[in-house]
Amino acid sequence: MAGSVAFFVVDEDHSTHVGLEGRIAALITPAVEDLGFEIVRVSVLGREVPTVQIMADRADGTLITVEDCEQISHAVGAVMDVEDPIPGNWTLEVSSAGIDRPLTRPKDWERFAGHLAKAEMLIPVNGRRRFSGIVLGASEEGGRMRLDDGEEVVLPFREQKKARLVLTDALIAATQAMMKPGVQDEEGAEDAPVEKKKSKTRH
Repeated sequence: MAGSVAFFVVDEDHSTHVGLEGRIAALITPAVEDLGFEIVRVSVLGREVPTVQIMADRADGTLITVEDCEQISHAVGAVMDVEDPIPGNWTLEVSSAGIDRPLTRPKDWERFAGHLAKAEMLIPVNGRRRFSGIVLGASEEGGRMRLDDGEEVVLPFREQKKARLVLTDALIAATQAMMKPGVQDEEGAEDAPVEKKKSKTRH
């Protein structure tokens, strides 16, 4: 129906994406998963020459490398060239989710239980929109968090504007443990999953 907003669920353990981001997520997910990766987040930024940002993880939970980003970029670029979800020119950026990563899926809330995070809601929960506290995991209703005052809240996934881990020494240590064997021994590789991006412009 014209003018309606469509919700696309990538799979049962991914958060939903809305509108154009949902279309792109639905289109590229099979190709990305066939390579052994998972999509963490799809964002489309800008108007004249939009930038499509893809954050990804390896399916085995280890952090992706620059080479992985290039592999994903080629696969995603090929799909988007064929399906053409964005008219005109666009730029593609592929990166890891980083250390202070967004929490976009129930599995992210489960995986990083015990770490500090911040969240902002579209709709107030208990009279407030912004929260900071320790991630406790996920339930069917949403992400669970223990606030600084000891109160526990459940933040519905569909009503989260954004949720992100806070950079701490404990999180850095946990992230280092998720790196692929040998990655830390390669020169500069320990920074690559967080900082390096693969870009492509469609003409």
